[in-house]
Amino acid sequence: MSAIVAGAQASGKLWREEFRAMLALAWPMILTNLAQAAMTATDVMFIGRLGADSLAAGALGSNMYFAPLIFGLGLVYATQPMMAAELGRKKHSVRDVRRTVRQGLWLAVLAVIPIWILLWNTETVLLAMGQEPPLAKLAGTYVRGLQWAVLPFYGYIVLRSFISALEKPAWALGIMAFAVILNALGNWVLVFGNLGFPALGIVGSGLATSFASFIMFFGMVAVVMTHRQFRRYHLLGRFWRADWPRFRALLKLGAPISGILAFEVTIFNAAALLMGLIGAAQLAAHAIALQISSVTFMIPLGLAQAATVRVGLAFGARDTEGISRAGWTALAMGVSFMALMAIVMITLPKLLIGVFIDIDDPANTAVIGFAVTFLAFAALFQVADGAQAVAAGMLRGLQDTTVPMIYAAIGYWGIGLVLGVALAFWFGFDGNGIWIGLCTGLAVVSVLLIYRWLQRNRLGLSTAYRPVSQ
Repeated sequence: MSAIVAGAQASGKLWREEFRAMLALAWPMILTNLAQAAMTATDVMFIGRLGADSLAAGALGSNMYFAPLIFGLGLVYATQPMMAAELGRKKHSVRDVRRTVRQGLWLAVLAVIPIWILLWNTETVLLAMGQEPPLAKLAGTYVRGLQWAVLPFYGYIVLRSFISALEKPAWALGIMAFAVILNALGNWVLVFGNLGFPALGIVGSGLATSFASFIMFFGMVAVVMTHRQFRRYHLLGRFWRADWPRFRALLKLGAPISGILAFEVTIFNAAALLMGLIGAAQLAAHAIALQISSVTFMIPLGLAQAATVRVGLAFGARDTEGISRAGWTALAMGVSFMALMAIVMITLPKLLIGVFIDIDDPANTAVIGFAVTFLAFAALFQVADGAQAVAAGMLRGLQDTTVPMIYAAIGYWGIGLVLGVALAFWFGFDGNGIWIGLCTGLAVVSVLLIYRWLQRNRLGLSTAYRPVSQ
């Protein structure tokens, strides 16, 4: 009996240690994600002061910018699980980690070339999509200032993945926080022509964000080159030396991550477009509910990033029990938080809506009514949204990305979008139908991903790691 008690106490200690390690790793990542969202919100605030046309053009330009950005982002995200697994296999690995960072930066450079070509022709693309010529021209001007942020942002993500794999993510948070302040100052100076600078209008906002992104990247370079723990890796040494097996491994791991992100982002973009066909009031309410949900999503997103590292470390060490503890700890934390947020959305909807719109203005009555209903649906999908985000991060730590991408395609587009369109337009549910489709799609993806996690040992995922160098 005493042996059983001692075993239970030892197991409980390991779970508590995992919880503390996960929390210590996750909270800077969560705050970094929130700061990143704050940078986008800052641009919107300054552009909005230029007038409705500039705000509309900014929205068009942002949509054009983020779609290809997300694709390349998935490619460079692959560096994190690869480095974590290598450090799990060999705690003081230097050469393989350095090579992964180097090839991640190579991948960023190659990915950004077609993205730049596409973004440079934003006006042409928007005109081909039937947008109004004045708005397309203004959006194109904005994106030509903004597009230079892509490459330094990717470089920042690669270096952030490096320090996160070493479980030191606070440096990335500090740099991002500084960049948010710098971006706000840059917008104030360049958009309105303060401090003797010319007033560049909407293009000034794009240039401010690009400048802030360069500061983010060079800030990370300074940290990894000078910090005692990081500088021994000599990350930028022999940058020109190719490692094609590692490059192909990153591409193989990262392309499905890009697919997952693309399927998830585009389903919400499609939902907004469909909501616009239903009515302006429902579109406005949809935007409010989605904005609130996007803020709460930053927490499970940070936990997913932490889970990738913690699971990846255990994966590289072939520690199946450690893999299980890391994954389930992150999932429990993410689902618990989102369940709490669901309760808040159901019990205090008008308090949340009041942050975005005057709830006492009679002109907003219709929007408020729809927003309360949509927030109730958002509350329903909080748990599923948190679960799918964290579960995807857990599987990413096992370098399992292809099947999750297929699940995302099935859940988001094969089920969620089809059901939403059918309910909204064929059965007369309008906006409610769109949200039912979103909830269903997220639920399906979360169930499929968790089922795959449960089957990881049977599928051999927990022991499938092979160093790239071998």
